[in-house]
Amino acid sequence: MAIDEQARHELYNQLVETLGVGYARTLMEHLRPVGWADVATKRDLDTALLALRHELTGTVHEAVAGLRAEINNQTRLLFFSMLTVMLTAVALAFTAARFTGNLRPAAT
Repeated sequence: MAIDEQARHELYNQLVETLGVGYARTLMEHLRPVGWADVATKRDLDTALLALRHELTGTVHEAVAGLRAEINNQTRLLFFSMLTVMLTAVALAFTAARFTGNLRPAAT
């Protein structure tokens, strides 16, 4: 049975008549303003904490997987960019050497 505001008010009036205003007010301040159905138990908190841990673990795993994929993409891009630069530099060096006469083509 849920206690509504009307029942609380009637209880307060009865306490004022029996105990006086000060004691009635003190006692009413110690009563919960909501029903016991709204109170969380230790089991409720454990269940909520476990669900939060699972959610955070999943989020962290997704973030780490995304970061790894991004690092792999950047590494691949850097490798092929450096390879292109090095091959271009070697080709330019051979071309420059050939035009300056230091590197002669093979005789036929």
